Amino acid sequence: MADKKQSGFGNFVNSKIMPPVMKFVNTKAITALQNGMVYSLPFIIIGSIFLILGNIPIPAVSNAINTSGWGAVFAQANNTTFQMMGLWAAIGIAYVYVKNENFEPLAPGLTSAAAFLMLQNLSIDNPLKAALSSGIVNNNVTQMSAKAVTANIDKLPHVLQNFLESPVTGVINTKWLGGDGMIAAIIIGLLVGWIYTLIMKAGWTIKMPKQVPPAVSNQFTAMIPSGIILTGSMLIYGGFNAFAHTDFLNWIYNTLQIPLQGISDSFGGAIAIGFLVPFFWFFGVHGGLIMGSLVAPMLQANTADNARLFAEHRLTIAQGAHVVTNEFYNNFINLTGSGITIGLIVFTLVAAKSVQLKSIGKLELVPGIFNINEPFLFGLPIVMNPMLAVPFFLTPLVVAASTYLVIRTGIVPPLNGVAAPWTTPAVISGFLIGGWKMAIWQFCTLLISTAIYWPFAKKYDNVLLAREKKEAK
Repeated sequence: MADKKQSGFGNFVNSKIMPPVMKFVNTKAITALQNGMVYSLPFIIIGSIFLILGNIPIPAVSNAINTSGWGAVFAQANNTTFQMMGLWAAIGIAYVYVKNENFEPLAPGLTSAAAFLMLQNLSIDNPLKAALSSGIVNNNVTQMSAKAVTANIDKLPHVLQNFLESPVTGVINTKWLGGDGMIAAIIIGLLVGWIYTLIMKAGWTIKMPKQVPPAVSNQFTAMIPSGIILTGSMLIYGGFNAFAHTDFLNWIYNTLQIPLQGISDSFGGAIAIGFLVPFFWFFGVHGGLIMGSLVAPMLQANTADNARLFAEHRLTIAQGAHVVTNEFYNNFINLTGSGITIGLIVFTLVAAKSVQLKSIGKLELVPGIFNINEPFLFGLPIVMNPMLAVPFFLTPLVVAASTYLVIRTGIVPPLNGVAAPWTTPAVISGFLIGGWKMAIWQFCTLLISTAIYWPFAKKYDNVLLAREKKEAK
């Protein structure tokens, strides 16, 4: 009866739920988003290395690095790689979108970068004003709180008032090039790719004679679609500046990105991600691919915020650090593979008696160390296997909930923004993304996985063993 119910539910999911989900995942926009974001990955990982080097968690070493001047050098390298993930995303998404439509993709990628920069105010707050918002003014004779100085600005001469209130113009605000500009970068990249493709299909291009080299003719071909997109971007910038007294990136950040990051960084968000990844996998669909497409932009923005706080030595929940980041997703929810199947590996190597479990366990050991568990998913199998469904769903939920709570309550520090490659083995990745406390906690999650999987794996092993004995007679 249970098998019929499971089969009926499985049929319902495969016939009613999966088709629209897969149709959505395979749309041009989601494909471009997923593959375009990948272009930022090398810069994120390389930038993470510089972030670690500039903030080695040994005070004596860290002080020596900063005193020598190398701390500033590492910060420069990090700021121009990791902290520009929004810019890389804007370029990559438009590039992939147009490439998938079989048009030359470099020009639209660069057009997207230009639009991304054009739609933001090229200015930053006066540095002194920014310092007054949170610092202390100290002239070695008296100390006055920044709040008191700010409250008395109107008593200063008008020349000084204007100086304090006037922004520095003619500069790119790097705040928007990184995680804070991520949602805007995605919107711009997708719109540029879509509009550029429409114009190319409509034939609104300058056609050069065949004798002209492709390197030259491609630039003339791109001139009209790029010109239309950039003119439109200019008008949008002017409209926001005149009527909303802000810019497009600021508006997107306040109306879309902050709420989306808040949802992703909540306990409910952690639980939802922890459930949906194995849910899709259980029915044979790549859960990591689907959820990565949906939540990666917000989680990467959370990672960038934490990386900035870590570099500024302000990585605390009170200072605005996020709990659920891209590394929370990669190195906890998907630790040792979707479903956190390390507990199943331990059982197969230590206590399994059936030939099937023992043989597949040996096959899965090395991939599992590097967070790959397809041999279990399809070889054991876990996919559509009701006897292993409970631990496969339950383990990520328990790990997601407990990890969220230990970070939120301060038992372990927030994740530091370092982007350890998703194949980094457990405990090592924990140390890289959060120090020794996080490494210990990550080891605890391996024990949690083992405890949850063990009784279910034992029962399944007994079923397989009885079947093997029966077939051997």
